Amino acid sequence: MGPMFLPEPTTAIWKESSSGFYEKWQFPNCIGSIDGKHVTIKCPDNSGSRNFCYLKKFSLVLMAIVDPDYKFICVDVGGYSRNSDGGILEESAMCKRLEAGTLNVPKGVPLPEQIENTPMVLIGDEAFTLKTYLMKPFPRRQSRNNTRLDTYNYRLCRARRVVENAFDILSKKWRVYKGPIELKEDTTIKIILATCILHNYLRVKNCDIRDVELMMISQ
Repeated sequence: MGPMFLPEPTTAIWKESSSGFYEKWQFPNCIGSIDGKHVTIKCPDNSGSRNFCYLKKFSLVLMAIVDPDYKFICVDVGGYSRNSDGGILEESAMCKRLEAGTLNVPKGVPLPEQIENTPMVLIGDEAFTLKTYLMKPFPRRQSRNNTRLDTYNYRLCRARRVVENAFDILSKKWRVYKGPIELKEDTTIKIILATCILHNYLRVKNCDIRDVELMMISQ
Protein backbone atom coordinates (compact mmCIF):
# COMPACT_ATOMS: atom_id res chain seq x y z
CA MET A 1 0.00 0.00 0.00
CA GLY A 2 2.95 2.31 0.52
CA PRO A 3 3.60 3.10 -3.18
CA MET A 4 -0.14 3.78 -3.61
CA PHE A 5 -0.90 5.95 -0.58
CA LEU A 6 2.49 7.37 0.44
CA PRO A 7 4.41 7.48 -2.84
CA GLU A 8 7.56 9.36 -3.73
CA PRO A 9 6.35 12.98 -4.02
CA THR A 10 6.13 14.14 -7.61
CA THR A 11 5.96 17.66 -9.01
CA ALA A 12 2.24 17.10 -9.63
CA ILE A 13 1.68 16.14 -5.98
CA TRP A 14 3.46 19.29 -4.76
CA LYS A 15 1.48 21.49 -7.16
CA GLU A 16 -1.81 19.97 -6.04
CA SER A 17 -0.84 20.60 -2.42
CA SER A 18 0.09 24.21 -3.22
CA SER A 19 -3.26 24.83 -4.90
CA GLY A 20 -5.05 23.43 -1.85
CA PHE A 21 -3.15 25.62 0.60
CA TYR A 22 -4.07 28.71 -1.40
CA GLU A 23 -7.72 27.77 -1.87
CA LYS A 24 -8.37 26.52 1.67
CA TRP A 25 -5.96 28.52 3.81
CA GLN A 26 -5.15 31.57 1.65
CA PHE A 27 -1.41 30.89 1.77
CA PRO A 28 0.10 30.94 -1.74
CA ASN A 29 3.19 29.05 -2.93
CA CYS A 30 2.98 26.67 0.05
CA ILE A 31 3.63 23.03 -0.81
CA GLY A 32 3.26 21.59 2.71
CA SER A 33 3.20 22.08 6.46
CA ILE A 34 6.07 20.49 8.40
CA ASP A 35 6.47 19.47 12.04
CA GLY A 36 7.72 16.67 14.26
CA LYS A 37 5.76 14.34 16.54
CA HIS A 38 7.33 12.58 19.52
CA VAL A 39 6.19 8.95 19.63
CA THR A 40 6.59 7.54 23.13
CA ILE A 41 8.69 4.39 23.35
CA LYS A 42 10.21 2.17 26.01
CA CYS A 43 13.80 3.20 26.79
CA PRO A 44 15.99 1.37 24.25
CA ASP A 45 18.89 -0.69 25.60
CA ASN A 46 22.21 1.19 25.84
CA SER A 47 20.68 4.32 24.26
CA GLY A 48 21.89 6.79 26.87
CA SER A 49 20.03 10.08 26.53
CA ARG A 50 19.69 10.14 22.74
CA ASN A 51 15.97 9.27 22.88
CA PHE A 52 15.13 11.33 25.98
CA CYS A 53 13.24 14.49 25.01
CA TYR A 54 12.15 17.75 26.65
CA LEU A 55 8.79 16.12 27.44
CA LYS A 56 10.63 13.99 30.00
CA LYS A 57 10.04 10.75 28.15
CA PHE A 58 11.77 8.45 25.69
CA SER A 59 10.60 8.85 22.12
CA LEU A 60 11.27 8.55 18.41
CA VAL A 61 10.44 11.50 16.18
CA LEU A 62 8.09 11.34 13.22
CA MET A 63 9.01 14.30 10.99
CA ALA A 64 6.30 14.88 8.40
CA ILE A 65 5.20 17.16 5.59
CA VAL A 66 1.40 17.30 5.34
CA ASP A 67 -0.88 18.59 2.57
CA PRO A 68 -3.95 20.82 3.12
CA ASP A 69 -6.20 17.74 3.32
CA TYR A 70 -4.28 16.29 6.29
CA LYS A 71 -2.50 13.65 4.21
CA PHE A 72 1.18 12.85 4.67
CA ILE A 73 3.25 13.76 1.62
CA CYS A 74 6.68 12.89 2.99
CA VAL A 75 7.77 11.35 6.31
CA ASP A 76 11.05 10.66 8.07
CA VAL A 77 10.96 8.41 11.15
CA GLY A 78 13.63 7.68 13.72
CA GLY A 79 15.17 11.03 14.60
CA TYR A 80 16.73 11.21 18.08
CA SER A 81 14.35 13.12 20.31
CA ARG A 82 17.07 14.84 22.35
CA ASN A 83 17.50 17.14 19.32
CA SER A 84 15.15 19.98 18.39
CA ASP A 85 12.74 19.68 15.46
CA GLY A 86 15.04 21.94 13.48
CA GLY A 87 18.07 19.79 14.27
CA ILE A 88 16.21 16.59 13.40
CA LEU A 89 15.13 18.04 10.06
CA GLU A 90 18.71 19.11 9.28
CA GLU A 91 19.90 15.51 9.76
CA SER A 92 17.05 13.90 7.82
CA ALA A 93 17.21 12.50 4.29
CA MET A 94 14.21 14.72 3.55
CA CYS A 95 16.23 17.88 4.24
CA LYS A 96 19.25 16.68 2.30
CA ARG A 97 17.08 16.10 -0.76
CA LEU A 98 15.42 19.50 -0.38
CA GLU A 99 18.84 21.13 -0.17
CA ALA A 100 20.04 19.21 -3.24
CA GLY A 101 16.86 19.97 -5.19
CA THR A 102 16.07 16.28 -5.78
CA LEU A 103 12.62 16.07 -4.16
CA ASN A 104 10.75 17.15 -7.30
CA VAL A 105 9.67 20.49 -5.81
CA PRO A 106 8.25 22.67 -8.61
CA LYS A 107 9.85 25.92 -9.66
CA GLY A 108 8.60 29.12 -8.11
CA VAL A 109 5.70 31.12 -9.54
CA PRO A 110 4.57 34.71 -8.93
CA LEU A 111 2.52 35.45 -5.84
CA PRO A 112 -1.02 36.79 -6.44
CA GLU A 113 -0.91 40.21 -8.14
CA GLN A 114 2.89 39.98 -8.53
CA ILE A 115 5.07 39.34 -11.57
CA GLU A 116 8.35 38.05 -10.09
CA ASN A 117 8.70 34.34 -9.41
CA THR A 118 8.74 33.37 -5.74
CA PRO A 119 9.99 29.97 -4.47
CA MET A 120 7.63 27.23 -3.38
CA VAL A 121 7.99 26.76 0.37
CA LEU A 122 7.17 24.61 3.36
CA ILE A 123 5.79 26.30 6.48
CA GLY A 124 6.84 25.47 10.03
CA ASP A 125 6.96 26.90 13.52
CA GLU A 126 9.70 28.79 15.37
CA ALA A 127 11.71 25.61 16.00
CA PHE A 128 12.88 25.49 12.39
CA THR A 129 15.59 27.47 10.67
CA LEU A 130 14.48 29.97 8.06
CA LYS A 131 15.46 28.76 4.57
CA THR A 132 14.68 29.57 0.97
CA TYR A 133 12.26 26.61 0.99
CA LEU A 134 10.96 26.94 4.55
CA MET A 135 9.06 29.87 6.06
CA LYS A 136 8.22 30.44 9.73
CA PRO A 137 6.46 33.19 11.74
CA PHE A 138 8.05 36.55 12.46
CA PRO A 139 9.04 36.96 16.14
CA ARG A 140 6.22 38.41 18.23
CA ARG A 141 8.27 41.50 19.09
CA GLN A 142 8.39 42.39 15.39
CA SER A 143 4.81 41.55 14.43
CA ARG A 144 2.79 42.93 17.36
CA ASN A 145 3.01 46.53 16.10
CA ASN A 146 3.00 45.73 12.39
CA THR A 147 -0.34 44.85 10.80
CA ARG A 148 1.20 43.27 7.69
CA LEU A 149 3.52 41.01 9.69
CA ASP A 150 0.73 40.13 12.11
CA THR A 151 -1.55 39.15 9.22
CA TYR A 152 1.25 37.05 7.72
CA ASN A 153 1.78 35.28 11.05
CA TYR A 154 -1.95 34.60 11.36
CA ARG A 155 -2.18 33.13 7.85
CA LEU A 156 0.95 31.04 8.31
CA CYS A 157 -0.04 29.66 11.72
CA ARG A 158 -3.55 28.84 10.50
CA ALA A 159 -2.20 26.95 7.48
CA ARG A 160 0.60 25.30 9.47
CA ARG A 161 -1.92 23.81 11.89
CA VAL A 162 -2.89 21.11 9.39
CA VAL A 163 0.21 19.11 10.35
CA GLU A 164 -0.74 19.24 14.05
CA ASN A 165 -4.28 18.15 13.17
CA ALA A 166 -2.92 15.28 11.08
CA PHE A 167 -0.86 14.09 14.06
CA ASP A 168 -3.93 14.37 16.33
CA ILE A 169 -6.04 12.31 13.91
CA LEU A 170 -3.25 9.73 13.63
CA SER A 171 -2.98 9.39 17.42
CA LYS A 172 -6.73 9.18 17.86
CA LYS A 173 -7.18 6.54 15.17
CA TRP A 174 -4.37 4.15 16.17
CA ARG A 175 -4.27 2.98 19.77
CA VAL A 176 -0.58 2.08 19.53
CA TYR A 177 0.09 5.80 20.18
CA LYS A 178 -1.78 5.76 23.51
CA GLY A 179 1.19 4.54 25.51
CA PRO A 180 4.87 3.60 25.20
CA ILE A 181 5.61 1.26 22.30
CA GLU A 182 7.60 -1.56 23.87
CA LEU A 183 9.29 -2.96 20.77
CA LYS A 184 12.68 -2.74 19.09
CA GLU A 185 13.42 0.56 17.38
CA ASP A 186 13.41 -0.95 13.88
CA THR A 187 10.01 -2.53 14.51
CA THR A 188 8.65 0.69 15.99
CA ILE A 189 9.75 2.65 12.91
CA LYS A 190 7.93 0.15 10.66
CA ILE A 191 4.76 0.48 12.76
CA ILE A 192 4.84 4.29 12.57
CA LEU A 193 5.33 4.17 8.79
CA ALA A 194 2.47 1.67 8.48
CA THR A 195 0.08 3.91 10.42
CA CYS A 196 1.01 6.89 8.21
CA ILE A 197 0.19 4.86 5.11
CA LEU A 198 -3.11 3.65 6.59
CA HIS A 199 -3.91 7.21 7.66
CA ASN A 200 -3.55 8.36 4.04
CA TYR A 201 -5.69 5.45 2.86
CA LEU A 202 -8.50 6.52 5.20
CA ARG A 203 -8.17 10.15 4.09
CA VAL A 204 -8.39 9.18 0.41
CA LYS A 205 -11.47 7.06 1.12
CA ASN A 206 -13.00 9.81 3.34
CA CYS A 207 -13.31 7.29 6.17
CA ASP A 208 -12.26 9.73 8.89
CA ILE A 209 -13.99 12.90 7.72
CA ARG A 210 -15.78 13.21 11.07
CA ASP A 211 -12.43 13.35 12.88
CA VAL A 212 -11.42 16.34 10.75
CA GLU A 213 -14.73 18.10 11.35
CA LEU A 214 -14.27 17.71 15.11
CA MET A 215 -10.74 19.15 14.82
CA MET A 216 -12.06 22.19 12.98
CA ILE A 217 -14.82 22.76 15.54
CA SER A 218 -12.33 22.60 18.42
CA GLN A 219 -10.33 25.44 16.81
